[in-house]
Amino acid sequence: MRDRGRAPDVRQGWLVALQDRNILISLAWDLGLLLLFVGQHSLMATETVKAWTSQYFGVLHRSLYVACTALALQLVMRYWEPIPRGPVLWEARTEPWATWVPLLCFVLHVISWLLIFSILLVFDYAELMGLKQVYYHVLGLGEPLALKSPRALRLFSHLRHPVCVELLTVLWVVPTLGTDRLLLALLLTLYLGLAHGLDQQDLCYLQAQLQRKLHMLSRPQDGE
Repeated sequence: MRDRGRAPDVRQGWLVALQDRNILISLAWDLGLLLLFVGQHSLMATETVKAWTSQYFGVLHRSLYVACTALALQLVMRYWEPIPRGPVLWEARTEPWATWVPLLCFVLHVISWLLIFSILLVFDYAELMGLKQVYYHVLGLGEPLALKSPRALRLFSHLRHPVCVELLTVLWVVPTLGTDRLLLALLLTLYLGLAHGLDQQDLCYLQAQLQRKLHMLSRPQDGE
């Protein structure tokens, strides 16, 4: 990560920040990283690219998508450039907020990640990673998606990302929302919003599936 020098104690205002060349360069760099991630995530999800990857990679096309997404995400995290000299939208600096706000954010983040885990149970983690497709192919069972119920297929057509609300909580609920974090939250919120189209039937299906999976996990295993 490139060094822009030591940050001063007094943060710049928003109007002054927009005239600072170093801040604008950092914002443009971070924006480019986000567009790389969003572009890869969306482009490889199009029918044209999926047909091409299915033709040349076969049953591994889902695993290829997950690997490319992980690589793009690693590039964002590795080369993301913080902007310590930029202004902040909010910041908990005085007591008691400096103590309670970070604690509240931590609790909400833990809850969000637990909800993400429960949603992954509903959506079948092995299938999301592309492992189930390979397993079904070896056993000659065909494509797992072809065995889904019409309600599940309807849900998948409406929802690009299964954990929209929880990710938005992680993005926005922070003690300090600086310039680069604001850019991250705004762009990913826009992306998630455009990809989200659940209705009441989808929510009922999700609730029923979660209850079924939790019931299966809570049943005692039959030992032989």
